[in-house]
Amino acid sequence: MSPTETGRHFWRDIRVQLPFLAWLVVLWMLLWSQFTVLAFLSGLVVAVFVTRVFRLPTVELSGRINIWYAVLLVVQFLFAVLQGALSVTAQVFDFRRQPGAAIIAVPLKYADDLMMTHVSVVSSLVPGSLVVEADRDRQVLYLHVIGVRSLADVEKQREGVLRWERRVVRALGAPEQYRALKADERSARAARDDGVTKGGAR
Repeated sequence: MSPTETGRHFWRDIRVQLPFLAWLVVLWMLLWSQFTVLAFLSGLVVAVFVTRVFRLPTVELSGRINIWYAVLLVVQFLFAVLQGALSVTAQVFDFRRQPGAAIIAVPLKYADDLMMTHVSVVSSLVPGSLVVEADRDRQVLYLHVIGVRSLADVEKQREGVLRWERRVVRALGAPEQYRALKADERSARAARDDGVTKGGAR
């Protein structure tokens, strides 16, 4: 391969992997809790270095991004991080009782490998929960969560992870994943409306 072709191949890989590189930069800045120009530039260097030195097969991205839902996802994530930090702090300083903890299994509905990774990262970065295992074949995440004292708390935590999955699908999911989500939402609305109608008829 000539130097010219090598250069074209390099920049083509960078262009294809651009969303993945951007996500790595964001994770780097979150890791250091610094949103500065220096943190961005150092994260970019690390992201390019990691993806070029530790070569893996090209990540098949969904080819779809909804800007509105992506911005909404970021805002909701930042709010969840703040809320989770306050919740964990309150539990730590509640000397009347120990915060309950549990390992919960969350079967994802729309996940492929990339979607499972997104949901795992988001769920782990929110204080109070941490993904300890991912069953790729069955598309199940196992999380260690705190603040769990009843089955109702377990279901609340599980629904929280599934809510993140839906948010990520709306923002970054593949077209077929997004269509499946919208179909499920329409079915759920129809079931609720049908229940309300039957309740009113009584």
